[in-house]
Amino acid sequence: MHTANKNLIAISGAPGAGKTTLLDVLQSRGYACVPEVARHIIQQQMQSGGNALPWQDTTTYINLMLRDSIASFLRHQHAQYPTFFDRGLPDTLGYAHIIQLQDQHAIEEACALHRYSKVFLAPPWRAIYTTDTERKQTFDEALFSFDQATNAYIRCGYDPILLPPTTPNERADFVQSHLDLR
Repeated sequence: MHTANKNLIAISGAPGAGKTTLLDVLQSRGYACVPEVARHIIQQQMQSGGNALPWQDTTTYINLMLRDSIASFLRHQHAQYPTFFDRGLPDTLGYAHIIQLQDQHAIEEACALHRYSKVFLAPPWRAIYTTDTERKQTFDEALFSFDQATNAYIRCGYDPILLPPTTPNERADFVQSHLDLR
């Protein structure tokens, strides 16, 4: 297992639990934030008429997730300042469990090589959960997805920090209070 750059931080959790909104607040405070690769893949596939989507060709979709997640990590691996990722590589491992992918070796290897210093998880939050063109899961499916992501981060050796169910600004304060800025 490789040592993580202390400035690389993953924010994961349940779909629709406020991760992207939190990242928007952190970005407005001057932090670098890396967008979610899965949502970008879905947008690209829908625009191009492709079928590498989580509700169609899951194998191609997860391969694109892995490729793009590694590329995103490598672009930021030497960050000198806190850099927040909207989901991390272990989310791909969690998705592999959801779709019951038989061979997860490449994903496990990528998770071991490309490490984050901290992981924050946004638990499912029914009061703010909504669906959209890229997020089609029911709330129960979001709960299951959260469990799989949480288990993946733990299997990868992380000790995730749960985000409190509060305002985006208070969540950002909470995250900042956990940063190692030495």
